[in-house]
Amino acid sequence: MYPTLSDLINDLLGIYIPLPIQTFGFFMAVSFAAAYITTQAELKRKEKNGLLKPQLKKIIRNKSVSSADILVSMLLGALVGYKLLDMVLNYAELVKNPQAFILSARGHLAGALLGSVYGWYVKYEEQKKLKGKQQQEIEINEYPHELMGNILAIAAITGLLGAKIFHNLEYIGDFIQNPVEALLSFSGLTFYGGLIVAAFSVLYYTRKNGIPVLHMIDAAAPGLMLAYGIGRIGCHLSGDGDWGLVNTAANPIDFLPEWFWKYSYPNNVVNEGIPIPNCIGQHCFMLPQPVFPTPLYEAIAGIVLFIVLWQLRKRIHIAGVLFCIYLVVNGAERFLIEKIRVNSTYEIFGAHITQAELISSLFIIIGSVGIWWLRKRQHA
Repeated sequence: MYPTLSDLINDLLGIYIPLPIQTFGFFMAVSFAAAYITTQAELKRKEKNGLLKPQLKKIIRNKSVSSADILVSMLLGALVGYKLLDMVLNYAELVKNPQAFILSARGHLAGALLGSVYGWYVKYEEQKKLKGKQQQEIEINEYPHELMGNILAIAAITGLLGAKIFHNLEYIGDFIQNPVEALLSFSGLTFYGGLIVAAFSVLYYTRKNGIPVLHMIDAAAPGLMLAYGIGRIGCHLSGDGDWGLVNTAANPIDFLPEWFWKYSYPNNVVNEGIPIPNCIGQHCFMLPQPVFPTPLYEAIAGIVLFIVLWQLRKRIHIAGVLFCIYLVVNGAERFLIEKIRVNSTYEIFGAHITQAELISSLFIIIGSVGIWWLRKRQHA
């Protein structure tokens, strides 16, 4: 496994480059970028076909820089400088444990001072360029795809928050034992929690800005599926604990490698299992028994389903149906994988059901009913 990007590069190229980037975090960033690119492309296509219209928006051109703007810029500069200079001066410590380093209160006061000066200078130059220009209010046409920067930021922040909340609800015992670590740790994220919270946040924002809900969710559906698949690649490569049940059976498919059927996740990032003999470093554990590599299966399923949704997007002409199909296939994929995946369960009427099974079942039901209702409404 490759807990950090440096480990992955070293295995692929034979060169060790000390980078303070965890493999899971890197693939999460790639997944957000993929969702951004595909969703923006879909919004542009819908605009070109006349399905989405620009909104008339008033903006103030040549607006003078206020004291509040300068203060905020200086504070942000101070915060960035405080951490950044300490990172540069103590780079080896940063590489060793970037998460603990960044989330700690440590920093460098000289960096804070330099950062605040730079923040002031940025606003000073901005004000300097406005010299002799009249402030005026104008109207512009703002297209939906131009809001993607804001949409991405909202989805990232609220999605990570939702993923963390749902994970802690699923493993409430671990949260009670150590709430601070549970809240601040980058590990332990529940996809469905992130999806649900981010979806409501993004739809609230886009609806306020005049984008029809059904067209917005259709535009996002393929990208969400692709992001899920890419994110699961990060789960598998880092060994973040999202693996399957113990699997000691012989490989039934000869042409597939053994690690595709069962895997022990050596050097996993969560340090779970037994010590690896003669291993030196932070991540020297492997599972005592091999398990189903479920993140790998989900990565393949997510990418294949993205291709299917991407091909369907131009053939479906009823707004909202593509997203409903996404709910059905996503729910079905996750419900099936839960049968061989390690997860905490709830006891409901004597049955042991996982959080993901509950949510994926709701996705299948909502998606199926949605397709029926939207088609019926269109026919009527």
